[in-house]
Amino acid sequence: MVRKTKEDAEITRRHLIDAARRVFLECGVSRSTLEKVASVAGVTRGAVYWHFKNKTELFFAMREQAILPFVDRVVFDAEDEDPLAGIEAALREIIQILVDQPATRETFEIISFKCEYVDEFAAMMQCTAGQLDFLRQLGEAYARAGQRGVLRAGLVPEALAYDTFLFAGGLIKHWLSSAPDEHFRGGVDAMIRTHVALRRA
Repeated sequence: MVRKTKEDAEITRRHLIDAARRVFLECGVSRSTLEKVASVAGVTRGAVYWHFKNKTELFFAMREQAILPFVDRVVFDAEDEDPLAGIEAALREIIQILVDQPATRETFEIISFKCEYVDEFAAMMQCTAGQLDFLRQLGEAYARAGQRGVLRAGLVPEALAYDTFLFAGGLIKHWLSSAPDEHFRGGVDAMIRTHVALRRA
């Protein structure tokens, strides 16, 4: 019975996160209320507060849930003979996740366009642990590329990692805001390929 109660609580929690995502996407985070989330989820306001003490905590849980596919799918192989190909594959996978995972895509739309990072949300302007780990992995991959002779001479792996990190962030934002027939959608593969090719020996 206790296990069933825990399972039910987890289902309700996920249901609330889904409802919050719908409300945030429609209304924007600042104009959303926990009452509205409760209404969309079909639960009482008390049920929301049982799981989340405030809107900030609910927003954070939604963001953390959206990051999970990237943790699972954006990987770097330390044994790869061509680390630059691995970086290119990772960048492509980031975009593919946005294609494959509507909930993740919607969450990133909220993060990018539907939230004002002021007051209690100001701290969320900082990089997440996952983003910093991605930056670290990029640096290591570029260092391996240099060691294996596939990196253009004179380039600094750490600087390249920051450059690719910023490229990925900008690409995601413009991909999200573009129509399917616009260049940031249709030309995304070519942009990623060019970004990496400029680094090749």
